[in-house]
Amino acid sequence: MSRVLVVDDDKACARTLELHLRAQGHDPVVAYDADAGLMLARVEPPELVILDIRMEGRSGLDALPDFRALQPAPEVVMITAFHDMASTIAAMQKGAADYIHKPIDVDELDAALERLLGVERPDQLLPVRDVPGGPLQMVARSRAMKEVFKTIGLVARSNATVLITGESGTGKELVAHAIHNASEQANGPFVVVNCAAVVESLLESDMFGHEKGAFTGAVGAQPGKFALAQGGTIFLDEIGEMSATMQAKLLRAVQYKEFSPLGSAATSHTDARIIAATNLDLASQVADGRFREDLYYRLQVVNLNLPPLRDRIEDLEDLVHALLVRINKEMQGGITHVDQAVLDCFAEYTWPGNVRELENLLMRAVATATGNVLAMDALPADMKRAVLPPDAPATDSFGLGSLADAERLHVQRVLQATGWHRGEACAILGISRPRLRRIMREHRLISPGSSED
Repeated sequence: MSRVLVVDDDKACARTLELHLRAQGHDPVVAYDADAGLMLARVEPPELVILDIRMEGRSGLDALPDFRALQPAPEVVMITAFHDMASTIAAMQKGAADYIHKPIDVDELDAALERLLGVERPDQLLPVRDVPGGPLQMVARSRAMKEVFKTIGLVARSNATVLITGESGTGKELVAHAIHNASEQANGPFVVVNCAAVVESLLESDMFGHEKGAFTGAVGAQPGKFALAQGGTIFLDEIGEMSATMQAKLLRAVQYKEFSPLGSAATSHTDARIIAATNLDLASQVADGRFREDLYYRLQVVNLNLPPLRDRIEDLEDLVHALLVRINKEMQGGITHVDQAVLDCFAEYTWPGNVRELENLLMRAVATATGNVLAMDALPADMKRAVLPPDAPATDSFGLGSLADAERLHVQRVLQATGWHRGEACAILGISRPRLRRIMREHRLISPGSSED
């Protein structure tokens, strides 16, 4: 039986956690503010603390180092009703072992407790500095993105080379910026090299610089991106597009942190952290002989794979609101509301262009808006064709009902059988909640009293 301290000023949430923990065989104790929790912990040290981030008086984030300083140091799981990257990184920096959002998924909580109480873990996790005003696109409710944020927090302190992979538009440069901003190099430059945008004949000079007279037109010495990134981070975007010749030249810079400008026999050194990114499968590129194996392994000391937007649909609503706030400000837009039908449509769409496609769509919507609501008429026709069902066929000559009629009757019967409980209905029908809402809206299926489940 493990002693678990719950610290949360939401008494209903704290009580629910207490009952669940006791049912799972733990020995829970509850405090409603950080200082009271610390007093209890000093009297009888817990093995684990469940700590709310935002509370009246002293915040959980502020009290976290004090809980971690207890002897023996308890594991700390942060809980919060808010979803932002900055607090996740700050919590990991200060020693949190995990980070769970409200409303709390008890399966996720139980898995965290089993992991933390069942194995020994080091008292110190790698610290990371907060990211003030972190990128608005980097919000997350999905477990996959929470893991990305945690990894950023854990790798930022070291100077290890990082390879960021993921489909085009998933936010690889944003993640590179986040690692830089949370690292010891945060005050240094963040220098970008787009390996696909610079022609090969100029890429070597762009990366390593050149001396006067190194080639026709070189009228003076010019430092390259590696030199400009001294004391900071160099981000090698679209690294998979680099030619074999340039891969060989880059290997030396990655392996030994040294390079020679074009036209110079002197060796220059760099302390810049190297972060590379690609939307290609570099392992396949290596197998096919299109990418150097030795460079591949030098680049992926830490591999951070970003999920496509279709695999993190839980983040969509937050992303839409965060992006609209930023786009409205940048474009002097006036969209203040989003139609639920738009969010339902977004949830059904596959997003081949990922977050970049969503951002571009919202920019177009703001630019062409005639009112203050983001409605279905703002969406491109190809998106609606891909998501919305075609018009139902008319009743045939045999007097049989249409497919739409059959759908309406079946969904209505399932809803009635479940007492209009949408969650149970979705499970029986094998569809998502957004799709069920759309079907109900199309067929005007209204629950008795129009109450939500």
